[in-house]
Amino acid sequence: MVDENYALALVTGAADRLGKEFALSLAREGFAILLHYHLSAKKADQTTAEIKSIGVPVYQFSADLTEETEIQSLFSHIDTLPYKLKVVVNSAAIMQKSDARELSINDWDVTLDLNLRAPFIVAQEAVKRMMSGGQIINIIDIGAQKVWTRYPAYVTSKSALEILTRVLAKAYAPKIRVNALALGLVLPADNIQPAEWEALVERTPLQRPVSLAEVVSALDYLVTNEAVTGQVVVVDGGYSLI
Repeated sequence: MVDENYALALVTGAADRLGKEFALSLAREGFAILLHYHLSAKKADQTTAEIKSIGVPVYQFSADLTEETEIQSLFSHIDTLPYKLKVVVNSAAIMQKSDARELSINDWDVTLDLNLRAPFIVAQEAVKRMMSGGQIINIIDIGAQKVWTRYPAYVTSKSALEILTRVLAKAYAPKIRVNALALGLVLPADNIQPAEWEALVERTPLQRPVSLAEVVSALDYLVTNEAVTGQVVVVDGGYSLI
């Protein structure tokens, strides 16, 4: 039997890392979860099992969000689910290290397609299904305010996503709230050496990484405070000050 008290939350890139934490947090808040992933099927299964243990409905869907047709398929799947979509967290992203003098147009396009174009299309589709209200939360990065020359496509995409957040908040009001969560040093990237990570952390005013609990508490704030829209909540341990 379907419990109509559940609302549905879609989290993109939810198989692992921060996306997983967002999905788990929303599950603990009582949302049914649609866990999106692309290639990480095994990790998606593990995260799904953890969400099931919380006792809320959970569904999986694999899609390459750089392909518009696959985004359409994702939302067609949502239309088959017994719960109304109320929350979208655009968490899926790619962060490729590169030199702006040598970055290929293909790599540029892949980054912008996933980090910027996909959240825009996802938002457009989500709004069609949130006729009675809902919210979209874009995960950006404190790097949107920095000039990281080793990540030109990434910082450009996240900076643009910050602006897009404000545009959509104004365009989709009053029923849809759109906000962004800008994170600092939380989890080291796969391609960063431990010594480099430790040096970055030590430069921040708090001299420690942001904890996962601190990240999800900020997400919970955006989900529950209905007066907040068009805002960027920064959780960075002071990284933006350096």
